Amino acid sequence: MSAPKRFFVDKISEEVALSGEEFRHAKNVLRLSEGDEVTLLDGSGAEYAAIVARTEKNGMLLHVTGKSEGGNEPTANVLLLIGALKGDKTELVVQKATELGVNKIGVFSSRYCAAYMNENKLERLNRVSREAAKQCRRSVAPEVVYYGTLEETLRSAEGYSSKLFACEFLKAGGVQTELCGDSCAVVVGSEGGFTQEEFERAQAAGFTGISLGKRILRAETAAIAITAIVMSRLGELQ
Repeated sequence: MSAPKRFFVDKISEEVALSGEEFRHAKNVLRLSEGDEVTLLDGSGAEYAAIVARTEKNGMLLHVTGKSEGGNEPTANVLLLIGALKGDKTELVVQKATELGVNKIGVFSSRYCAAYMNENKLERLNRVSREAAKQCRRSVAPEVVYYGTLEETLRSAEGYSSKLFACEFLKAGGVQTELCGDSCAVVVGSEGGFTQEEFERAQAAGFTGISLGKRILRAETAAIAITAIVMSRLGELQ
């Protein structure tokens, strides 16, 4: 028997009304009906067992039967900051970062960034985060936020034990760093990379420059690779 399908809702009570996009997916794609079991998620880390009590034209009534703590959330706190990418590449990074266990994702604009963000794109990225969280059986979907400047981006990392800034122009192997504590903020640029001046501003904000080897990686590859490395060093891939 397959595991119960998972849905994010705003608020949990004894009776929960599933509506909007989640309802349409449950009804039209999954074809759930009365008596089917589901799992509800409210972003708190808890998971709620529920049963479909009634299906109506514009919603589905669910009866909550139990509560448990989700066991797949990371213990380490990782913030991924990625320059806005062209096409659907940012969506790919959000999806994979969610699967790997990142807690929060910031998308930003910088000097050489050629892509742009708007409210619809940001909502789309948060939807990708929720879908990825359900797929990999997480209980919390990382929030995706947007920063219009590099200064805002760097400030968002205040309080993290380790702060890494990936630069393609750093000599391969020239900078080695060990992660400290159980939190880490990682900055990866867009397709255009960073300027020397932006790197220096990051250093002034407490970031350590790192290289990802002698080959030039695509921005989305770099973001996913460094996320996997950080999560592994923090013990989240064991």
